[in-house]
Amino acid sequence: MTHRPTPASDLSLPRCRWCGSDPLYVRYHDEEWAVPVRDDARLFEMLLLEGAQAGLSWITVLRKRDRYRQAFDGFDAERMALYDAKRIDALMQDAGIVRHRGKIEAFVGNARAYLAMGGGRGALTDLVWASAADGPRRRTGRGPVPVRTAESEALSRALVARGFKFVGPTICYAFMQAVGVVDDHEPHCFRAHDAAVV
Repeated sequence: MTHRPTPASDLSLPRCRWCGSDPLYVRYHDEEWAVPVRDDARLFEMLLLEGAQAGLSWITVLRKRDRYRQAFDGFDAERMALYDAKRIDALMQDAGIVRHRGKIEAFVGNARAYLAMGGGRGALTDLVWASAADGPRRRTGRGPVPVRTAESEALSRALVARGFKFVGPTICYAFMQAVGVVDDHEPHCFRAHDAAVV
C-alpha cells in the first residue's frame, strides 16, 4: 500500500498518541515518520538531528529544523567538514538552533566521519539498513515500544567505530524509527504498515 499524505488539519483520523494535535508534529507523523529512507544525504541529516534531540523532545528540534538547514549549509557534509573554531563559535550564538557546543562539534565531526566512510555513495544507507535487509521491522501487538534494541546497539557500535558522536543506542533507535528501518506506528494508527520508500 502506498502512503498518500493526509492534510494535518484532518484530526479525525486515528494516529499514534505521541504526535498529539500540534500541526507541525501531525504533519511530520503523517508524511515522514517511519517512511523508509534510502538516501545517504537524508539519512545523514536525520542522524544529526536525532543527536541534537538528546535530552530534549523531538518537537523542539523539529521546530528548529529549517534553521538547522540554513545554519549548517543544507547539511552539506563537505562544507560542514571544513568548519573551524570560529564558525563553531558563531553557531553557538545562533538562537535558532540548540546551542550546545558538544552537539555542534559533533555535527562537524560527524560530517568528517560521514565523508570518510564514503557518504553520499550509499555507504550510510547500507550500514543503516543492514539489520533490515528484507524491509522494515513492523510493530506487532500492543506492548510498549522499546527505547533501544539489539539492532540499535549494533548500529551505535558501528557508527562509533567510524568516528560518529551522539549516536548512542537510544538515539539510534529513535533514528531507526524516524527513517523507517522499524515501523512503530501504533496498531490503531491510519499510517500503520503504510509507508512508501523515499
